[in-house]
Amino acid sequence: MTTLLWLQACHVFFMIAWFAGVFYLPRLFVNHAETSSNEVAEHLKGMEKRLLYFVTPFALLTVSLGIALIYYYGYAWFIASKWLHLKITLVILLLAYHGYCFKLVKDFREDKNVRSGKFYRIFNEFPVLILLVILYLVYLKPF
Repeated sequence: MTTLLWLQACHVFFMIAWFAGVFYLPRLFVNHAETSSNEVAEHLKGMEKRLLYFVTPFALLTVSLGIALIYYYGYAWFIASKWLHLKITLVILLLAYHGYCFKLVKDFREDKNVRSGKFYRIFNEFPVLILLVILYLVYLKPF
């Protein structure tokens, strides 16, 4: 039981750390898209890159610990847990979102951004909705 609790606690800890970065990075994009100052833009380029590279290991640890939890519970539990299949799908979408952030950081770095601050404000809501649904699935297990 102790191993299970540690796995769960670490999984949640790294998920929180990952989401903190995923919530903040698009806010940097908003500021970057709306600035007219080259000095501010250059500063934001560094912040965006450092933040993305800082939270990426948290994403990998979250996924790795999630896989360890599935392994710990066993194959029969995995097959029977229909809520988990939807959660995994949402995590895959979030990983795609995270990967797309690498492209956006590159676009900003190369001064090729074509999107507005409004786009990034809306873009910022996607992980919020994913988190809300994941928490619903994990704690209420509706299926």
